Amino acid sequence: MEREWWKEAVVYQIYPRSFKDSNGDGIGDIKGITSKLDYLKELGIDVIWLSPVFKSPNDDNGYDISDYRSIMDEFGTMADWEEMLNEMHKRDIKLMMDLVVNHSSDEHAWFVESRKSKDNPYRNYYIWRPGVDGKEPNNWESVFSGSAWKYDEQTDEYYLHLFSKKQPDLNWENPKLREEVYNMMKFWLDKGIDGFRMDVINFISKVEGLPSAPNPEGKKYVSGHEYFMNGPRIHEFLQEMNELVLSKYDIMTVGEMPGVTPDQGVQYTDDARNELNMVFQFEHMDLDSGSGGKWDLKPLVLADLKKSLSKWQKELEGKGWNSLYLNNHDQPRIVSRFGDDKQYRLESAKMLGTLLHMMQGTPYIYQGEELGMTNVQFSSINEYRDIETFNMYNEKVKENGENHESVMLSVYTKGRDNARTPVQWDGSEHAGFTTGTPWIQVNPNYKEINAVKAIKDKNSIFHYYKKLIELRRQHDIVVYGTFDLILKDHKQIFAYTRTLQNEKLLVLTNFSGETPQFNLPDEIKYNTKQLLISNYQVTNEEVIDTIKLKPWEARVYKLFTN
Repeated sequence: MEREWWKEAVVYQIYPRSFKDSNGDGIGDIKGITSKLDYLKELGIDVIWLSPVFKSPNDDNGYDISDYRSIMDEFGTMADWEEMLNEMHKRDIKLMMDLVVNHSSDEHAWFVESRKSKDNPYRNYYIWRPGVDGKEPNNWESVFSGSAWKYDEQTDEYYLHLFSKKQPDLNWENPKLREEVYNMMKFWLDKGIDGFRMDVINFISKVEGLPSAPNPEGKKYVSGHEYFMNGPRIHEFLQEMNELVLSKYDIMTVGEMPGVTPDQGVQYTDDARNELNMVFQFEHMDLDSGSGGKWDLKPLVLADLKKSLSKWQKELEGKGWNSLYLNNHDQPRIVSRFGDDKQYRLESAKMLGTLLHMMQGTPYIYQGEELGMTNVQFSSINEYRDIETFNMYNEKVKENGENHESVMLSVYTKGRDNARTPVQWDGSEHAGFTTGTPWIQVNPNYKEINAVKAIKDKNSIFHYYKKLIELRRQHDIVVYGTFDLILKDHKQIFAYTRTLQNEKLLVLTNFSGETPQFNLPDEIKYNTKQLLISNYQVTNEEVIDTIKLKPWEARVYKLFTN
């Protein structure tokens, strides 16, 4: 397997609005990020993935970009951004920027021109269609619910928006549009950034003719994803992007790709195909969703998680590369979701970190994950800020008369704002995030859970994550070893091995508050062992053939056969 710096790296995601405010306006900003780089250096990360900081009306918190070459006023200036990049590079931290090119903002100059007339030179930068029988051009549903089409009186046509009405989809069939995107990417790469995380990049190729989706249930709108996810020209577009831009720089790339399968994951990430380094897939993030989608809650079944993660590990082995994550700005806090954020917050957060960081792939840490930050429960829907949450609430409660309490339970469990409450820096007012009024309320548990407390406490989740990152640097097997699941059918233990030449790692995690017994499978042979990390006090002398695991326990052993 080829050695690459981006395979060996650990990435830390910053959602700038919620990270650190430097000027008291209640909104995290670029100077705030710069002020915390020593903290991130101490943690040991290699790369920062920065969610969008470009000019934006903020309909979807910066994922609706009105100028790809300018910095959002709330976040600071280009000079602030350049200083931040310089300070990162001084500390040997690389910067990966967010590339949001499935759609722009409707306030982008291209779209403002595009909607003026049907023969405007920018018309074809977007996807415009006439209505059919006085209705939308097709029955596709927006990811944020409702129709994916918006009628525009000026030219008596509809434009496609797979997300919010203020996020019109760009038309990648137009070579001029693609050229504009590639030039913009070069603009940032020439400024010295180290890569791109590409937002819903597998949506950019739509099926020709944009047909309506089958609708056996007679719904008003249908997701239609089979017509825009992993579309007919996606590989062609990515290979062109790679040839004209990506291949000319030493960078890392990760494509966010909902609905991607391991087979497709290999196609996107196989070195020989010249597309991307890795993808973000969502299969493991949908395991606690019922048939009604993400808001339809169901408990996680450990067997499903084992099956999903193992499948991605094995099917990309030697052919592609995995990205490893359990949290991001669109997902609830993992310790509240798959762990126990009450009695065993510390133990279960460490266990989840162990499970992830010991797999093959590049791990991503989301801000506050290293502190064990938890989900939040605001008392009123009006205290939330996320457009997806509001759209869902309005549709379910106001339009369809569903029960307010049960819909709020879905928000508490799955809402994106769980990840977007401000980072808890210390025990002072607003958790040291701002001296003003935060744009979204701080989680009330900030006096218990904060960075100052965590750094002082050697037993904290922060110090545990620091050790996980160090192990990755010290042991090639953590990066390059092959993965094999063991105890496939155990209902509480998720255990696996990693193998590199004559070395083996044994990774044990207990996904329960109970004390199940681990029995070492007969086929795992060793002469000597070394305990690398554990979230309870354990001595290296302890026999590992049979272990009674403590609640939410995690251990990693290195086994030697010679």
